[in-house]
Amino acid sequence: MINTMRATALAAALLAATSMSALAATEYHRGNTADPETLDQHKTSTIYEAHILRDLYEGLVAYSSEGKIIPGVAEEWTASDDGLVYTFKLRDDAKWSNGDPVVADDFEFSLRRIMNPETGAKYANILYPIKNAEAVNKGEMKVEDLGVKAIDDHTLEISLEAATPYFIDLLGHQTGLPVHPASIEKFGNDFVKSENIVTNGPFVLAEFVPNAHIKAVKNPNYHDAANVKLDAVYYHPTEDRSAALRRFQAGELDTNNDAPTEQVDFMREELGDQFRVAPYLGTYYYALNHEDENLAKPEVRQALSMAIDREFLADEIWGSTMVAGYSFIPPGIGNYGEPAYADYKDMSQIDREEKALELLEAAGYSEDNPLKLTINYNTSENHKNTAVAIADMWSPLGVEVSLINTDTKTHYAMLRDRQDFDVARAGWIGDYSDPQNFLFMVESDNDGFNYSRYDNPEYDALMEEAAATIDLEKRAEILKQAEEIFMRDLPFIPLMYYGSMNLVSDKVSGFEDNLLNIHPSRWISISD
Repeated sequence: MINTMRATALAAALLAATSMSALAATEYHRGNTADPETLDQHKTSTIYEAHILRDLYEGLVAYSSEGKIIPGVAEEWTASDDGLVYTFKLRDDAKWSNGDPVVADDFEFSLRRIMNPETGAKYANILYPIKNAEAVNKGEMKVEDLGVKAIDDHTLEISLEAATPYFIDLLGHQTGLPVHPASIEKFGNDFVKSENIVTNGPFVLAEFVPNAHIKAVKNPNYHDAANVKLDAVYYHPTEDRSAALRRFQAGELDTNNDAPTEQVDFMREELGDQFRVAPYLGTYYYALNHEDENLAKPEVRQALSMAIDREFLADEIWGSTMVAGYSFIPPGIGNYGEPAYADYKDMSQIDREEKALELLEAAGYSEDNPLKLTINYNTSENHKNTAVAIADMWSPLGVEVSLINTDTKTHYAMLRDRQDFDVARAGWIGDYSDPQNFLFMVESDNDGFNYSRYDNPEYDALMEEAAATIDLEKRAEILKQAEEIFMRDLPFIPLMYYGSMNLVSDKVSGFEDNLLNIHPSRWISISD
């Protein structure tokens, strides 16, 4: 009888403890723009994928809550005097979520994988500063020739083609995150599935329900797990910004990484400090298809750009959360001076429209022969309102515009897969604060991001010269020449410089505004 009573009491205590533990679980509900197209860090290309991947994996370096580079798997690193060889010392307590140690061979394997042309990584070129990377990625050299070498389990050596001032920052990008070699070898491309995935970051994937949520749970094997305050993170796709705002107000979302611009005044009044606007290293632009005969003439592209009232877009459509942009590289970027602004930047809007009309007429377009274009944009009230406004601005020029809307994944797949379009909305957020990270996008061989199919040998030659130039002042001058050509040829029409918009509940701590708008869940805590 006594034993039975004790057993009953023990069972009750265990049940109570389990219930209390469940009640005490801390969950973070994070609005995140859209479902990822992929969770393979070597095939990724978007910001909303990066938010998730940075939580699941840790690279040689990581990000602080302020968006600054800090040690990750590498505790420290040194560079040779000529800047060509970096040596990383890996921490000895880094583990994969299955308990395997994270070793230098894992990074050697991972960097070889992203450069292997068979992987099909559209963003491999971000790592081209690594010695032989471009030749390997183009199938001209073997993957074993890549300038990455595991010296021992805790020492990794990376050699570069030329001194690269932003190399450590570059490693913070999601393409620098490691994969678990044994999982790749066992599951192939299916290593990303929740039942197969092995990660080394603060969290591990638990489930992926398309159009609903992605759930990641705390990784107990993470070296800093003791300081991770969250038990689970839910990433909710929030393409509909107005719906996301309602969910935030209802307490269903703790944060959201965008907001409906048409409700900026309401949010500022009703949400106060929970609506955050901060400077952001990025440019909102329209890509022009240079293979489209309607856009082949440079005077047509210049006319379309001149007719756009950027101040109206930034202030009225985007509620002053953006800044009118007249260069592709945003001002204030590192290793650069003043951007190459459009020569009509200081003209009145009326004068611009008159000049634009002259250019179109000179190109053979008139009321009898109107220029007909489509604008493709991804789902968002903000993008729709922008497209409608630009169509209205082009109307006085006799341009007839049709709008095509698709979801985010379909839109960017269309651009990357080189499908047919005339004009397409896109945006670029700097991966690191250097002009190369913007200008490299339209190099002729950058199939992943050269949406306009721009091909200019003079431009390519300047970018190659800049990559081989160590002197930062001379390098900046070369890149400025490249941007001047960009603004003349207009593969993209720069429209606005981004400001980040975030909805952040008062219950959230550790969410710090920063220029890169990077907010790892590792630093987040939720109060009652």
